[in-house]
Amino acid sequence: MTVSAPAELSEAARSGGERSVSRLIVATSIGNALEWYDITLYGYFALYVSKAFFPNDDQTTSLLLTFGTFGLSYLVRPIGGVVLGAYADRYGRKASLLISIVLMTFGTLMVAVMPTFATIGILAPIAVLLARLVQGFSAGGEFGSSTAFLVEHWPDRRGFIASWQFASQGLSNLLSSSFGFALNLWMAPADLSSWGWRIPFLFGVLIGPIGIYIRNHLEDATAPPAAQTSPVREVFLHQKSRVLLGIGALAISTAVNYLIIYMPTYVVTKFNLPLVTGFGATLVGAIVVTLLTPFAGMISDRIGRTKHMIAANILLLLSIFPVFLLITKYPTPAVIVFAVFWLSTLKALYYGPLAALMSELLPAATRATGLGLGYNIGVTLFGGMGPVTMTWLGGFALIGDLAPGYYLTAVGILSLGTLLTIHATSAALREVR
Repeated sequence: MTVSAPAELSEAARSGGERSVSRLIVATSIGNALEWYDITLYGYFALYVSKAFFPNDDQTTSLLLTFGTFGLSYLVRPIGGVVLGAYADRYGRKASLLISIVLMTFGTLMVAVMPTFATIGILAPIAVLLARLVQGFSAGGEFGSSTAFLVEHWPDRRGFIASWQFASQGLSNLLSSSFGFALNLWMAPADLSSWGWRIPFLFGVLIGPIGIYIRNHLEDATAPPAAQTSPVREVFLHQKSRVLLGIGALAISTAVNYLIIYMPTYVVTKFNLPLVTGFGATLVGAIVVTLLTPFAGMISDRIGRTKHMIAANILLLLSIFPVFLLITKYPTPAVIVFAVFWLSTLKALYYGPLAALMSELLPAATRATGLGLGYNIGVTLFGGMGPVTMTWLGGFALIGDLAPGYYLTAVGILSLGTLLTIHATSAALREVR
């Protein structure tokens, strides 16, 4: 028995043609960008969050607790991906997207208004962890549902339309970096540490009215019929290898992404540079990802996903250690900005085809479930736990300041092997699409 597949839009069903495509991209991408805004914000403002909710005489311990909470929240993301993905496969993509954005708003509000450790003691970090768990569950359902929604509305240009998933994440990084850059320039350090860091979180609460309004007005022309069997059962019984391939392909991109989230903390703790340097670098990187990713997706529609991504992966592997050797030898603001610019350029080239590649590994009937599971396991292992892993590795004298370089190289080799496997077995994989 198989799952009934939701039919992807035919040419007739897309009678509005390309007129409606830009509206579709904007509507889906804005919601996705606002979702990810809150996730990156927590990483960018980790130093302030650690002082407010995880105070400790040792800064490294405080940061480990902060990033540990960041990483623990990712453990519920696969659960969110499966639950909300299966809901999308059964009842439609739009319904799942609305649930995820409501939950994200609630979690963001909790962090924005939470009293500090000095006020309510141990309840503060516990409540922050609960808020992050709510956000993790919500974000877990976002990628699978929204990617399925996009590729099923324009299947003949999957690379381009799905690339906006990651371009919109670049936009969220841009918003977060802009707040960090501006607040560090305009506010006194004491005010920023005391209450100013809450401003961008309060701005994030706008996810609610804006995101719900936009998504409520989307037409879900790909809503599937009732499934004959559980999408979750189908994925776990028959599509595990496809999910694992998606995780492997994702690994290097998410590792680089969360390294950039870690950058403001890295430049302060390792080189005693001002926070504004890290935020300035991430701001430049966010602009690059937002602008370049759709072009990379467009190119992959012409030359193929794996060829494009293998080339980008090799460039990343060749660049990682030279970049970090440069940073450790010349830890100046100009070098930090250049390093993030170059890594972001390579990340954008890799990002462009990634969402389409992952969607093409799975049949339409279980696409949201499989994408949600694979994507969220990947970002949990190689993304959410990345900052705490790099902070921990940095404590070893033999590794020290080069900890991110060792970490990214290992993950890059894993992704390269996965891409070569997908390329070699592409004919067999294509049979299910």
